[in-house]
Amino acid sequence: MMKKITIFLLVFILTNVVAVGQTSFIKELSDAALGLTKQKVTYDPSYFTINYPNGDVPANKGVCTDVVIRAYRKLGIDLQKEVHEDIKDNFKNYPQRWGLTSPDKNIDHRRVLNLMTFFSRNGLVKPITNKSGDYLPGDLVCWDLGDGITHIGIVVAKKSADGTRNLIVHNIGGGQVLADCLFEFKIIGHYFYEKK
Repeated sequence: MMKKITIFLLVFILTNVVAVGQTSFIKELSDAALGLTKQKVTYDPSYFTINYPNGDVPANKGVCTDVVIRAYRKLGIDLQKEVHEDIKDNFKNYPQRWGLTSPDKNIDHRRVLNLMTFFSRNGLVKPITNKSGDYLPGDLVCWDLGDGITHIGIVVAKKSADGTRNLIVHNIGGGQVLADCLFEFKIIGHYFYEKK
């Protein structure tokens, strides 16, 4: 009997430690994304040669993927490095849309389809639904904007004016902004990623 109680307590404690750790990560990621909205950034999809690892385009420039990259970087996670290493080891598993024959550490992590592949391979793929409650702070959402254009944003711990949806931090052309846009476009990806 004592052994069962000890095992139960151990499982209970470990489960709660993991849950608290994940809750802390989610809050930190949400706060990091919200912090990005205070920076003035011009939408600029240009190709840049950047340092590796921890490279970034100029701080006053960026696209939707840079929002995700910068938010994770504030938590000490370098998606440039993580994505590059995964593509380097698994090149054939990544989209071949851009005519490359090998990885490019300057741009691969800045492409939505590559991030979708990376999060599918290394994170949690969550269901795509039309229920706003399924999209939680810390989740990553990808959209099809039409004409082959894709987009990504981070769900944050701020609610829509009617209180029914979490808001998104993204850059769709107007800089790094907070917006109520979850169901504005067709959702094609829903993920959660926390580096282990």
